[in-house]
Amino acid sequence: MSQIQLSHGGGGEETNRLIREMFYAHFANDILLAAEDAAVLSVAKNIAFSTDCFTVSPIFFAGGNIGKLAIAGTVNDLSMMGAKPLYLSAGFIIEEGFETAKLEQIVVSMAQELKVSGAKIVCGDTKVVPRGSADQIFITTSGIGGILKPGISANRLNEGDVLILSGDIGRHGAAVLMQREGLGVRGNIQSDCASLWPAVEALLRYDISVSAMRDATRGGLSAVSNEWARQSAVCLELEESAICIDDAVQGICELFGFDALDFANEGTFLIAVKAKDAQRALECLRGVEVSKNAAVIGRITRKKEGRVILHSAHGSSRYLEPPKGELLPRIC
Repeated sequence: MSQIQLSHGGGGEETNRLIREMFYAHFANDILLAAEDAAVLSVAKNIAFSTDCFTVSPIFFAGGNIGKLAIAGTVNDLSMMGAKPLYLSAGFIIEEGFETAKLEQIVVSMAQELKVSGAKIVCGDTKVVPRGSADQIFITTSGIGGILKPGISANRLNEGDVLILSGDIGRHGAAVLMQREGLGVRGNIQSDCASLWPAVEALLRYDISVSAMRDATRGGLSAVSNEWARQSAVCLELEESAICIDDAVQGICELFGFDALDFANEGTFLIAVKAKDAQRALECLRGVEVSKNAAVIGRITRKKEGRVILHSAHGSSRYLEPPKGELLPRIC
């Protein structure tokens, strides 16, 4: 079997063989292998539940692929609510003729990424569509996590909270754009695609007073900060000089007229913590590989409720507006 055929979505022997030899082989756990119509789960009293669809193009990019992205994306959504990722579902829409070797590469990367958080894929579905009906492969993942620290919310930001960014910004957007356009730009731009649970777990383990967390995906830091300002009716004041942007990413942005603050990230998140815990939060984050370059980038004030103010290193200031239009379609 070198390619996916329509019969692999027909519900018969070919479907069962694909499930056994591809998905069960790499996602094996007792719940999944029970092969019931629905997974029977044991979950925490308070849970977080999230779902996301992934249509990224190209499906393989520097630093990851659609499979790794699907796991990291859902794990991160749960983690941002202070929830330990537990169980995921995975739905695959595969175009007829898609190479099984590529499918296995994607599935293997999903299995590897699951190990970072300890989450399990416990149910799923596969559909095969005729050639031309989809673009190679789309994946939908949903996840359940047990909330370890209730109350983390973008609606609960307070004046005096310190804003910490877990790393540099814009690498996912730049990596996908560079590969999609076939750009020969100098610099090895890798997507930051990664599961953030280890960083969040460190914050929770040391009982850091976290007000809110949000991974800066589509729309980047601009979108997240403006969403927070509106949701809590506060002002986010950011220091431009503290926001790290790789030189190669900045070069891509200048070439296409984009702003790195608007570019998507898939392994970088914004955290609001109480001022008393800011230094401890930095130490926790910097002790974890995925957030080793964490830095304080601003604070919450009441200067202009519902707005984001960006202060430059030269003493000037401007409002940071939310992104408008579709900057880069099919980024995730």
